[in-house]
Amino acid sequence: MPARDEPRPPHDSGAVDAGPATEAEPLAPRARLLPALAAVYRAQLSRARVARIPLLFVATFQSVGIMILMRGVVDGGDEARAVVAGSTVLVVAFVALNLLAQYFGQLRASGGLDHYATLPVPPASVVLGTAGAYASFTVPGTVVTAVAGSVLFQLPLAHLWVLAAVVPLAGAALAGLGAALGLLAPRQELATLLGQLGMSAALLLGVLPADRLPEPIAYARDLLPSTYGVEALARTFGDHPDWAAVGADLAVCAAVGVVSLAVATWAYRRAAVR
Repeated sequence: MPARDEPRPPHDSGAVDAGPATEAEPLAPRARLLPALAAVYRAQLSRARVARIPLLFVATFQSVGIMILMRGVVDGGDEARAVVAGSTVLVVAFVALNLLAQYFGQLRASGGLDHYATLPVPPASVVLGTAGAYASFTVPGTVVTAVAGSVLFQLPLAHLWVLAAVVPLAGAALAGLGAALGLLAPRQELATLLGQLGMSAALLLGVLPADRLPEPIAYARDLLPSTYGVEALARTFGDHPDWAAVGADLAVCAAVGVVSLAVATWAYRRAAVR
């Protein structure tokens, strides 16, 4: 009788035993918000210090030149306070709104967002760190403009310390708006155009005294975030500032800053996944 075929043991099969299945190595933990934000802030500040210093001189020179021109038609009082405050905040608008819109528009068009998307950092840290770097980069220009305007229009210098609140709060509101414009614009050229239009609005609605504007435009002035920073700074040039009103204007800047930065973070997530 022919021998019955014996069943083969598993190891005699043609397949090669690969051993026990290996588990996938865990990915590196995602960086926390604050350390990632600080890293992005330092990197962007270092980059801006090299690339944006000439433009900061342009922004400061532009604001000082506007005040010199307005000196011929404005003598003093509330109008002088409005001109100096508006020219000071215009430096913030030029950098935090205009340049940031251009930067994020260029970053999106060139594929630079893909680099940030590969990093284990929260999207909010990229937006907040970049916006913070651009906003803080405006500090020298705003101080120079405020001091020069106060001397030019013979305004008191005693309360210029309020710039320590006006610059970051107005800067946050304008930087969030600029980042959102740059990230949501479908083309880089459109992001540049929107940044320029935003800065022009800050110039016309912030520097010109409110009582000289037509009524429809005066209503539009209330919709611009930088207006509240201008009003807060202008109130401090008086002999007895209304600090409650100053605080209310700064609170509006802070609220708009939170909303605009949240929108910019959403726009970053939306642009990074495309």
